[in-house]
Amino acid sequence: MDDRVAGALSLPDDWPAHPDLSLALNRMGSFDWDLDSGLMHMDEPALEVFDLRRDEYDGSPAGLAQRVPADEALRLDDMVKRALESGHDNYGAYFRRMQRDGSLCWTHTQGFIRRDGKGRPRRIIGIIRDATQELAESTARRTVDEERRRRTSLVEGTTAALAHARTVQDVTEVLKSSRGLANLGATSLVMGLLESGRIHLVADGPEGAYVQGTRYTRIDEPYPMSEVIRTLAPRFIESAEDFARSYPILWPHISHLGITAAAYMPLIAQARPIGALGLLYGNKAGFTSDERNLLVALGSSIAQSLQRAMLYEQEHDLAEGLQQAMLPRRIPEVPGAQVAVRYRSARLGRDIGGDWYDIIALPGGRVGAVIGDVQGHDTHAAAVMGQLRIVLRAYAAEGHSPATVMARASVFLHELDTDRFATCTYAEADLTTGVVQLVRAGHVDPALRDVDGSCRRLPVEGGLPLGLSAEFGQLEYPVSTVDLDPGQTLILYTDGMVELPGTDLDDGMRLLASTVHEGPEDLQKLADRLCEVVDERGGEDDMAVLLLRRNAAHAPHPGGRLQQHVAQNDPEALTSARHMIRAAVRAWGAKERADEVELAADELITNALMHTDGGAIVTIRVLTGPERRLRVDVEDRSSALPRRREAGESGVSGRGLMLVDRLADVWGVESRGTGKCVWCEFFIAGHR
Repeated sequence: MDDRVAGALSLPDDWPAHPDLSLALNRMGSFDWDLDSGLMHMDEPALEVFDLRRDEYDGSPAGLAQRVPADEALRLDDMVKRALESGHDNYGAYFRRMQRDGSLCWTHTQGFIRRDGKGRPRRIIGIIRDATQELAESTARRTVDEERRRRTSLVEGTTAALAHARTVQDVTEVLKSSRGLANLGATSLVMGLLESGRIHLVADGPEGAYVQGTRYTRIDEPYPMSEVIRTLAPRFIESAEDFARSYPILWPHISHLGITAAAYMPLIAQARPIGALGLLYGNKAGFTSDERNLLVALGSSIAQSLQRAMLYEQEHDLAEGLQQAMLPRRIPEVPGAQVAVRYRSARLGRDIGGDWYDIIALPGGRVGAVIGDVQGHDTHAAAVMGQLRIVLRAYAAEGHSPATVMARASVFLHELDTDRFATCTYAEADLTTGVVQLVRAGHVDPALRDVDGSCRRLPVEGGLPLGLSAEFGQLEYPVSTVDLDPGQTLILYTDGMVELPGTDLDDGMRLLASTVHEGPEDLQKLADRLCEVVDERGGEDDMAVLLLRRNAAHAPHPGGRLQQHVAQNDPEALTSARHMIRAAVRAWGAKERADEVELAADELITNALMHTDGGAIVTIRVLTGPERRLRVDVEDRSSALPRRREAGESGVSGRGLMLVDRLADVWGVESRGTGKCVWCEFFIAGHR
C-alpha cells in the first residue's frame, strides 16, 4: 500500500500486513472507505471474497464493478446513500457477486459509518464475507430472492428511473435501455400509446424486435396489445407454443427472437387506457402469482409516468405555441441596418419561458429594439410576456422617451394583478447618426461587436425589473447613450445565453465574446451559432437574442432631419438631445462647427425649459440652396417672444441669446399658432 492511500485513510503503515485474526478465522475480509477521497482499501481476505488479485483492484468502489452485477450495484448504492442521508451509523445487506468463472455467489456486507463533529459522514469501515452456504436452500435465501425480485428488479430499478422521466421519450428510453430491460428481467419489449382509436408503437425494444406494418394498429386487430386495451386485463403468455397458438399473425414475424414467454399489460391512468406494454422473455417458462402481481403494479407505475409525461408535453406545446403567437411574426426591414433575431426553447428539464424580442419602427426614422424575460416557465409567463410586449411597443410608438417607456411598462405590469416581474432592455437607435439610447430594467448588460469582430460588454446603468420598480415607487430609469458606428453590431440577449450550468456570469460573458469574435460575419448565421453554443454547453433555460448592425454603407441624407421632445424636469432627455445634435452635425459633414451648434442649441433649449411650460421640441435639419445651412429649431407653447438683454450683475442670466447671436450666422423668432419657435442657422461646407 503506497503512502498516498495510507495517509488518506489514516491507517497503520503495516495494515493490512497483519489482518484481524478473528476475522480471518471466520473467512471475513475488511474494508475502509474514505468518503472524502473516494478511496476504498480492501484487505486480502476481502479481495479473495471478490475473487480479485491485488493488481486487479484500483482502490475505488468502481473497481468492484467487474464482480458486482449492475442491478445489485444500483441497489447497494441506493442503500448506502439512504444510510448516509438518514443519519444511521450502520447498514447491512446480502447481494450477489460474480466469480471469475461467471458463476453467481451470495455475499454479505456490514458497514459502520464514522461521522465528524458536525455529523457529516467521513468514513465507512466494514466487513465482507461469503454467504453462499449460509443462504443455500434456506428461508433467508428465499426471503432475499423475493425481496430482490420485488424491489431491485422492478421498483428500485425501473420505477426509480421513471420518476425522473419528463417526456414520453424519456419514459421509452428508460424502458428500452439495457439496464431497464435487465431490471424487468426481459430480453425485449414493445410499447404503444392509444391515439385517436389507434395504437401508436413508440418503443420496440432492441434491434430486430420491430414488425413491419405495426407502427399503427387498430384496437380491433388480433394483436396482444390490442387485446389488453380492449379487455383492460393483462395477458400472460406462458410459452412459445401459447404465443403461436394465440396470435398466429404476429408470431411468424417474431419467432426468431427466441421468445419463451411474454407479458402484456394495459396502461391505465385515471380509469382509462392510454396504451399497452409488452415484455418478451427468452429464458422463462410461465409466471408465478407474485410475478404477475408485480408486473401489473409496474404497468400501473409506467402508466402514471406516461400520463405525467403526456400532460407535460401538452402543456409545453401549448405554452410554446402561445409564446410563438405572442412573438413578432416577422421582423420589419430597417433602413440603414441589418437585424437578426433568434429564440431557443429549452426542451429538457424546463417548461417554456417568457423570453421575447421586438423591433419597433419609431418616428423620425428611428428604431426601437427590445429584449426581455418574464419570470417563470409556464403558460402564464408566456401570456404575461405577450401583453407586456404589446404595451411596451405601444408606448414606444407613441414617441415617449426610453425612460418613460420603461416606467410606464413597469406600472402596467404592476397593475396587471400578477405575481410576475420581468427584466428588459430597451434600445432606441437613430441609424442616421448612430446614437443609441439604452435603458435597462434588471436585465443583463448588452454587448457590442466591433468591425474587427471583437466583442465587449456594454455596462449600462439600470433600474429595478419591470413590476418591482412600480411596486417600490422607484420608476426612475437612467438612460445610457452610446455611438453605434457603421459596421458595429449591438447584441441584446436574455440570461439563458450567459447563465450556463457549471459557470458564473463572467464565464458566460467570456463565452459570448469568444463566440461572437470567432463566429461568422453573416448576421443570421451568427445568431444561429450563438444558439448552437448554448445547446452544446447544455443550456437549460430559454434564450432570445437580437442583433442590430448599422450598415457601413449607410450614409446620412444631405437634407437630414432629426427631432426630439425634451420634457421639463427631465435632465436625461436634455442630455440625449445634446448627444443627438452633436452626432447629427458630425454625420452631416459639419464637424468643424459641432461645438458651436451644440452650445447654441443648448442655450435655446435651456431658455425654453426655464421660461415656459410644457417642455420643448428640438428639430435639427440641413437646408439646401445656394449655401448649405444647418438649422436648429426649438419650439415651445409660450407666445411670449424672447428678447436679447445684457447679463445681470451676477452674470448668471441674460447671456443666452447674446451667446446664440455670437455663435450662429443668423437667428430669429417665429410665432406659431400654439406658441413660438426660436431658430438659428449655421453655414456649413459642402457635404463630405
